Amino acid sequence: MVSATIRRIVSPCWRPSDTGEISGRHGDSSGRVDGLLWYKDSGRHAHGEFSMAVIQANKLLEDQSQLESGPLSLTEGTPLATFVGIYDGHGGPEASRFVNDNLFKNIKTEFSSENDGMSADVVHKAFLATEEEFLSLVEKQWLHKPPLASVGSCCLIGLICCGELYIGNAGDSRAVLGRMDEATKEIKAIQLSEEHNASIVSVREELRSLHPDDPQIVVMKHQVWRVKGLIQISRSIGDAYLKKVEFNRAPLLSKFRLPEPFEQPILKAEPAILVQKLCPQDQFLIFASDGLWEHLSSQEAVDIVQSCPRNGVAKKLVKTALCEAAKKRETRYSDLKKIDRGVRRHFHDDITVIVLYLDSNFLARANSRVPLVSIKGGGENGYGIGIIDA
Repeated sequence: MVSATIRRIVSPCWRPSDTGEISGRHGDSSGRVDGLLWYKDSGRHAHGEFSMAVIQANKLLEDQSQLESGPLSLTEGTPLATFVGIYDGHGGPEASRFVNDNLFKNIKTEFSSENDGMSADVVHKAFLATEEEFLSLVEKQWLHKPPLASVGSCCLIGLICCGELYIGNAGDSRAVLGRMDEATKEIKAIQLSEEHNASIVSVREELRSLHPDDPQIVVMKHQVWRVKGLIQISRSIGDAYLKKVEFNRAPLLSKFRLPEPFEQPILKAEPAILVQKLCPQDQFLIFASDGLWEHLSSQEAVDIVQSCPRNGVAKKLVKTALCEAAKKRETRYSDLKKIDRGVRRHFHDDITVIVLYLDSNFLARANSRVPLVSIKGGGENGYGIGIIDA
């Protein structure tokens, strides 16, 4: 049953897309583009169905994302897995694009080198390997492209393998599970990821405990808690200027340079990792960048996914968030759609949503009949999709 609150949020802004929407360059099977919105309404992964959507707000799309479904190695007998990545960049798209191109490859590399199969250690090592590769790139380009040192990305991944779910997160994107309550038969939202944002008391406490001699490790600036007065997140891939002191000097722009050198990294790349077994009561997973969660609670998002048709549900979540963003600025969704990228950032952030439905028949043993899928979501500046096997 849809609550009155959800009906109020959804109904004013949710209408069928215009018939004149523009097809993506790979055709409808590869997702479609409608202005600044990219979406793939439905598809199948090894453990169920999925839906994806991305809306661009920044002048250059800083959100990057991917969905991969298939074996993690070429070795015979390797289990099928489904992988989701949400990479919310800041300072530019370079770090999130780099993560989009390299993190899953590093997951597969670490998986292949481990005798015990998939584990939290595989996820941890892949994050750190991706971090080191990006910092190496910053070092190589330091003299002719110093701004690269101030670019970073939040990183949220989810991986389903052999009936277990692995969540890794560095930053403030969020993964939410929709689980059926056996007693009430209602679908409850369970937040699976820890968010690393200085607005959260526990994050500020962690930063102060890691930097006890620095009274300015977190400060309130423009009514927002920021690490060193510069950035809201405490974990990321990239942001070399807050991890290695050699990148916190000229020729980097002065607004990024700290007055005093630091002896240990201010930000961390280590992900917070959760591993749990999936059960038949687990209905679906929602992965999204913080642009969605600025406008919808976890339970509101779960209620929308539960109450709406699967086809296009990620797009529905994005459009619902846009309606809320428009309402906060006392404008209409139809008017918001006319605002171009760049200016649009004053109303909302880039938003990426991936919904994975979980088929209880394929949790422990993935569906080998589903084609291998590799999707990178985004707008004109970042999307591409391929169905590897017909």
